[in-house]
Amino acid sequence: MGLLFMIIAFVFFSNYSLSFANSSSSSPLSVGFYDKSCPQVEDVIHEELVKKMSQRPPLNITIPGTLRLFFHDYYVQGCDGSVLITPTEDKDSERNTPINLSLAGDAFDICPGVVSCSDILAILAGDVVHWWKGPHWEVEKGRRDGLVSNLTEAELLMPKSNESITSLIRGFESIGLSTVDLVTLSGAHTIGFTHCIEFASRIFQKDTTLKVAVREKVISSCPFPKIDRNVAEALDQDTEFLFDNKFYKSLRQRKGLLLTDNVLAFGEDELSRKLVYRYSEDQALFFQEFAKSMVKLGRVGVKTGKEGEIRRDCRKFN
Repeated sequence: MGLLFMIIAFVFFSNYSLSFANSSSSSPLSVGFYDKSCPQVEDVIHEELVKKMSQRPPLNITIPGTLRLFFHDYYVQGCDGSVLITPTEDKDSERNTPINLSLAGDAFDICPGVVSCSDILAILAGDVVHWWKGPHWEVEKGRRDGLVSNLTEAELLMPKSNESITSLIRGFESIGLSTVDLVTLSGAHTIGFTHCIEFASRIFQKDTTLKVAVREKVISSCPFPKIDRNVAEALDQDTEFLFDNKFYKSLRQRKGLLLTDNVLAFGEDELSRKLVYRYSEDQALFFQEFAKSMVKLGRVGVKTGKEGEIRRDCRKFN
């Protein structure tokens, strides 16, 4: 059986009290959506994850990328599995945009025609986080798969590695998520890897916002000017195989490789900076809010009822 892999309340400050937008009451999704039609779906997905994690590297270290795959899916056409569509000779798809080239997605044969690929991806993302010692949350289900996977749209909408904090916030707001969600969900970078091309300009231009010791460490694996797109570095240079709050600590120490991570801690948005500080000091709070933001993320642009389809093969439309 194939596994999809390679592929992300109140917060109190001394002078802030922030609440998430309430989107739970009108959600068309439900935790027990497959209780009668495919009650074993979550057990099967978990069993396959365990099998993969029991394998030796490099297969098991690619598993955190599933979370990235889930994030890339929601940003274009919502959470509908459109990022899984394989491009053909005569038709491009989201997977052909440069930021998605390293992602992979295999068919996952669980109750064919009943369980959607987008739900499988959501369940697996939650399992991956919990496997790496992160928080657990009840995954809502009931999504249907989309009928569109557009390369141009993906290139236009996907965040770029050099975007400002203002641009990132606007992008999240455009899909109904907040600055709190942005900073919280960015914490998924505590596991997984990023390719050299995504931070090359920072190390070769001697970006002073990146700690010198980190630059010297990664530059050996990302030789200039010929950068291998297949070479990657851990997003969290301290605990890359553990889902914890060390990512936020490393940002405060200027160890974040991606400029879009660095601006969370040192950009012009005060709320973002305060959230980075608070999460770096309180892992329990980060876990609590990450779980809430993942539920919100899983509701973005979902298709339900008679919309879309339930794919028989996650890599192609029916």
